Amino acid sequence: MDKFLQAAIDEALLGLAEGGIPIGSVLVHQGKIIGRGHNRRVQSGSTVLHGEMDALEHAGRLPASVYQESVMYTTLSPCSMCSGAILLYGIPRVVIGENQTFMGEEGLLRERGVSVEVVQNAECIALMERFIADQPQLWNEDIGE
Repeated sequence: MDKFLQAAIDEALLGLAEGGIPIGSVLVHQGKIIGRGHNRRVQSGSTVLHGEMDALEHAGRLPASVYQESVMYTTLSPCSMCSGAILLYGIPRVVIGENQTFMGEEGLLRERGVSVEVVQNAECIALMERFIADQPQLWNEDIGE
């Protein structure tokens, strides 16, 4: 397995262990993780700390050129908010663990020139299937339903 996707899965598992939603993400620049995060909406009482947003937050303020040379790895297809951030910062490539339990804005990303790769990783799928079955209300809140 790709070590960066594994790092995103590790973040998702950390979020789950903290009582949150198991979605993780890492931002990679020139083969090095520069930001990692997981969905912390529950833990932080936040409206916006999805996995991708948390990874960007932990990457910190960087020159636009760094984002434009980076890859976002995420365990789940990015929602409209996270896809918007990917577009805003010009991140050219996104690797997605799975999109079977939730289909985000992959079409928009592709339309705007982002390279999108979906791996359908079994661990990512199982993690979200279990979480959605166990916590349907929390999951629906997270995706705005």
